[in-house]
Amino acid sequence: MIVWINGAFGAGKTSAARELIELIPNSTLFDPEVIGGTLPHLLPPKRLDEVNDYQDLPIWRRLVIDTAAAMHAEVGGVLVVPMTLLRQEYRDEIFGGLAARRISVHHVLLAPDETILRERISGRPVPPEPDGDLRVRQWAFDHVEPYRAARAEWIDGDAHVVDTSVLTPFETAERVAEAVRSGAAPVCDIVQTPEPTAETLAAGVLLFDEQDRVLLVDPTYKPGWEFPGGVVEPGEAPARAGVREVAEETGIQLTGTPPLLVADWEPPNPPGYGGMRFLFDGGRLDSGAVSMLLPGPELRDWRFVTEQEAADLLPAVRYERLRWALRARERGATLYLEAGVPIRG
Repeated sequence: MIVWINGAFGAGKTSAARELIELIPNSTLFDPEVIGGTLPHLLPPKRLDEVNDYQDLPIWRRLVIDTAAAMHAEVGGVLVVPMTLLRQEYRDEIFGGLAARRISVHHVLLAPDETILRERISGRPVPPEPDGDLRVRQWAFDHVEPYRAARAEWIDGDAHVVDTSVLTPFETAERVAEAVRSGAAPVCDIVQTPEPTAETLAAGVLLFDEQDRVLLVDPTYKPGWEFPGGVVEPGEAPARAGVREVAEETGIQLTGTPPLLVADWEPPNPPGYGGMRFLFDGGRLDSGAVSMLLPGPELRDWRFVTEQEAADLLPAVRYERLRWALRARERGATLYLEAGVPIRG
């Protein structure tokens, strides 16, 4: 189990976390800041200069997941993680990755009044570097507005909020511990999709509106846009798996067996294992009826897009799969692909 303590820079997350591990038996502090501090030793300066925040580096998010899972396996019990997460897609990626390892997450937000937060930032210790005072405090102040926006957009609806305006770190830790014990801070409701340990078989279904735009969805349990679909279960026919996944993700009930458009072999790309990917033609939908169903509990967003718009949303290999699936649909044919490229005999 993980207790993830979120909050603005200067909210007192680390202080509360240190108190919390004294209140929760068999708990250990894991601060992802140490991963950020390690990245300059791992990545070339050119790569680091491409981002303003190390959270924007995919390696940081992956290392947070992998390190938390490794620590959990090593020490067991509860990990207490003080870390600001303002971007919902990063929350989804990290919490979803942990859920895939069967590690549950209790999400708590420390939320002092903004006036008090700004006072704390002003009095916060800073590194003994030239202009350290100015840079660190300005960084924290610059993130107050994004923090406020993130609260309104998604955090308050996702996390258990603890007003720490008049609380000491110990009192804050007591509130958090009680919220976890009582269930007031429940386990995050995120889909638990185990990470594959070998090549997988997956089935997606293309669904179209009256303008022949294709439906793409933004799942809550992984980053990026995707077709409705998922992994084929053992003993399950791929077409049936696609229909089942569409119903689970969107609530749309398809009838019959959708025709196959493409079968694409996706080569391994570590840490991914690759495998066979099928795309089926789910036909045309009433977009008005669809808008009443979406997004479902597994989706953050959805949209019907043109082929050109899909190119900006999908990873390259997935877009190539879509592109050839659309050509196959136009021709009334089925294509076999390898890494998104048609193989002709």
